[in-house]
Amino acid sequence: MSMKPLEHDRRYGELDQVLRAYLGQPADDTSEQRSHALDAYLRHTWHTRPWAIAEAERQLREYSRNPPGRLRLSLGEFYSVPDTGLPESAIQDWLLVVADHLKQSIETGEAPTPRPAPRTHWEWHARFPETAQLLGGWFSQDIVDEFPDHDAALADYLATTHPQLTARLCGELNELLALPLDESDYAVGAAELGMEVAPPEPFSYSAWFQSVATRLADADA
Repeated sequence: MSMKPLEHDRRYGELDQVLRAYLGQPADDTSEQRSHALDAYLRHTWHTRPWAIAEAERQLREYSRNPPGRLRLSLGEFYSVPDTGLPESAIQDWLLVVADHLKQSIETGEAPTPRPAPRTHWEWHARFPETAQLLGGWFSQDIVDEFPDHDAALADYLATTHPQLTARLCGELNELLALPLDESDYAVGAAELGMEVAPPEPFSYSAWFQSVATRLADADA
């Protein structure tokens, strides 16, 4: 049988966070250079959960040294490493390289330089999770089948989402709008966060984000 959620998180929870940061990114870490994916993980985690980096280092090293054997494979009690583009024979050594980089970052206190905007898909979602929930859940390509327009979709989000989460979304949108981004950056961010339709005319992406933030603030008032 598969692992219980608590056991999974104790063994592999932070390892899973690190490896998810590599989805859509090359696992090209070397002993001398971190990958963009690992930089994104460190950049965000140093800012939000610095204690988790040591746990990630421990879990990566433990998994590399003790990969699941036949019994655990047959029982389903193991963590399945996402596809990193690396051959299976190279995974264990690569995990140790990543763990070494995490250890070095902890011991030196060195973190990647902050960037105006997230660099990877994982970093966009880690930094703006409730924005991803709104855009991916209410503004996918299915919007034309479910709602007559953007306003109706936003009204449905407000009607079905806890006020604490809508307040969090308002804060995320204001943070996003405070970044020194141009309009193409906002378009990229919207796509990374799950938006599959253009903003309603005559709005640009940034102007529409501002209008949504204003409506959220008015709803919370």
